[in-house]
Amino acid sequence: MIVLLVNDHLLKQAWPGFVTGKLSDVAGLLVAPPLLALLLRRRADAAAVLLTGALFAAVKTTETGAEAASQAWSLVAGHSRVLADPTDLLALPVLALAWWIRCHAHEVPTRTRTLIALPLAVLAVTATSAVPSVPASRAVWIEGMAIVTKVKGRDIDLLSLDGGATWTPRPTRPDGRGAGQSAACVHGQGQRCYRIVKGLMKVEESDDGGRTWRPSWEVPPGRVHLLERALAPEPYDILGRAGYDPVRPIASVTLAVQQRPGGHVVVVANGLDGVAVRNTAGAWRRLGFGKSDNLSEADATPLRRLASQVGDENAVAVLAGLGVFALALGVSRPRRSVAIAVAITVVSCACATMLPLGAGAGSGALVTGVLGILALILALITLLGLAGVAGLKARELTAAFGAGVFTALAVALPFHGWSAGWPEDHGTALGLSVVLGLATAATGLVAARRTTT
Repeated sequence: MIVLLVNDHLLKQAWPGFVTGKLSDVAGLLVAPPLLALLLRRRADAAAVLLTGALFAAVKTTETGAEAASQAWSLVAGHSRVLADPTDLLALPVLALAWWIRCHAHEVPTRTRTLIALPLAVLAVTATSAVPSVPASRAVWIEGMAIVTKVKGRDIDLLSLDGGATWTPRPTRPDGRGAGQSAACVHGQGQRCYRIVKGLMKVEESDDGGRTWRPSWEVPPGRVHLLERALAPEPYDILGRAGYDPVRPIASVTLAVQQRPGGHVVVVANGLDGVAVRNTAGAWRRLGFGKSDNLSEADATPLRRLASQVGDENAVAVLAGLGVFALALGVSRPRRSVAIAVAITVVSCACATMLPLGAGAGSGALVTGVLGILALILALITLLGLAGVAGLKARELTAAFGAGVFTALAVALPFHGWSAGWPEDHGTALGLSVVLGLATAATGLVAARRTTT
């Protein structure tokens, strides 16, 4: 367990590679079976070993399994990335060692093992592989008959000979080209010009040589926020310049205009989001980076998709539901011991909301994430004990549980609406979440109290 803690939280960040990756798999397979056995009833050591092996194989051999594991860990420990890698199956024989250790270990009381080992084990296994660098369109320019965009993070250029419809890679050329420009006019039509709006995903056009401007293409700021969550979970320097502002890691940075048969095309470099292309008919479309680092419309991140990129909000909603559940138990049984347990649970749930803050980089984020995980563990342990000592009837327990569930749903619902495009702004969704959450919690607590009278 100590090896897993040190390797995943320190060594992997300092020296990512084959050795630390495989060491993490080996240590994780030793820690996971006893952790599962603690969560299962009675003696379930054999089942825990088999379940660990099956889940590990599914995660490491299928993209679906890896994505499911990534989403699960993101709910617990902030933004996480679990990668499918069949070579990691080489570590599976370690499960035999885990079984041998369990069979030859001295028996320790279950309560002692739970209180000591569970927090450390959960903290150890929540570390995952570092999120790999992602490609970003740094600049775009015209090179003869071709349109070229420089891809930061991959050391390649992408080249299009058909006005941005298709792209092919080539090795990047350190020839000083590719600085890009923020405004350009159509060759031979000096009155039609285009320019980017600094700090936004927005292009304006002019028909009078730049004296007046009107919007030509734009991604609303609320949708840019969604793209930032999907593509830039950590601040990412698109241009590689000092003093980079991480508030807007996705924005239009340069553009190029090319005369084509039947009109002209405009290509805009949008950093992590790829490029935007205006065809000769005047229609705009976004092209995103695919698995092969190429650009295509099919790989563009959707701007509106229900339940997308709201994992942090879901985690906070669950914590709010747990807190209201504890409060409902308290109003149902107003005793001193119950009140103390309720206070511990509510405070722990509030502290556990630090988990989403630990999704960034740096030692401060690590400390925040660790404290959030420990607070969540304390909240769950106290809540389980509270449910046992409160001595509630089935009707009272149902009312308390319902108050918690409906509060969690009320907190999460506005953010799911935001992910689908309504409301457009995340701040509006936050306000709605607070109002709905408080109203639902108050209603649930009143209902829970009335079940005792």
